Amino acid sequence: MPNQTPRILLIGDEPTLADITAFRLELLGYTVLRAEGADEALTKIPAEAPDAIIIDLSVSGASGVELANRLSNDQATSRIPILVFSASADLADVQRAYTAGVKDYLVTPFDPVVLERKLERLLSKTSTAVVEARETVAR
Repeated sequence: MPNQTPRILLIGDEPTLADITAFRLELLGYTVLRAEGADEALTKIPAEAPDAIIIDLSVSGASGVELANRLSNDQATSRIPILVFSASADLADVQRAYTAGVKDYLVTPFDPVVLERKLERLLSKTSTAVVEARETVAR
């Protein structure tokens, strides 16, 4: 992602949490795109081409796990890393999220520095995978 500001799609309908998360991400230099529910997100993803997606597990229109599952099983969106956040630290909820294709999980309320580190790690893995894929094709 050289010379390009990473674009993060934030999907959540809890305004305070979404506002705080978006504000923090913008301070870090990310471009934040927002969707209030699954339907809006599914419309925005092809048009906006985000580099990563953050989903509140209690998103309207579908559960965050259902949305993550749909995105990770769709060839057009399966390479976009997904981070979810939830008030639940229940192991079964965490396992459902990872099984659905989520790459990382964050329990709310969260430390903004933890969010920053998780997102940086997801984006660096994605850019490494893209570079490796391009190098393989070039051979």
